[in-house]
Amino acid sequence: MTPFELLIVALAAGGVFFGFVAAVGVIRLPDLYTRAHAASKSDTLGAVLSLAAVSLVFGADIATVKAVFLVVFMFVTNPTAAHAITRAAYDQGIEPWSKEDAEDDTNPTAAADEADGTGSLATDGSGVDTEGGER
Repeated sequence: MTPFELLIVALAAGGVFFGFVAAVGVIRLPDLYTRAHAASKSDTLGAVLSLAAVSLVFGADIATVKAVFLVVFMFVTNPTAAHAITRAAYDQGIEPWSKEDAEDDTNPTAAADEADGTGSLATDGSGVDTEGGER
């Protein structure tokens, strides 16, 4: 492979990598705000790297001009859309994730028990709580 072809492969691989990172971020991150950040930043970079590889493959062609326009369009619209979505969520009162939320997530049964008012339940699956009542 020539160095030019290696550059194209590296750009395409970088685009795939950052696209994958964006997908994992959307799935794994805890709230809307961090998910929007992962999606807008990583996805934008992944698409730009992929479009740069396309531009190098086609050389001086109309496809390169279109790819450049797409890059500019994505640099403007992706962060703007993510900001609009997160701003709307904030205006609706959706709270950002905090460390206290992480501490609550370490014991999910306690949080669920508090939410439904059942208190702490026996761990043997009998459905009888610690006070002797039925579930």
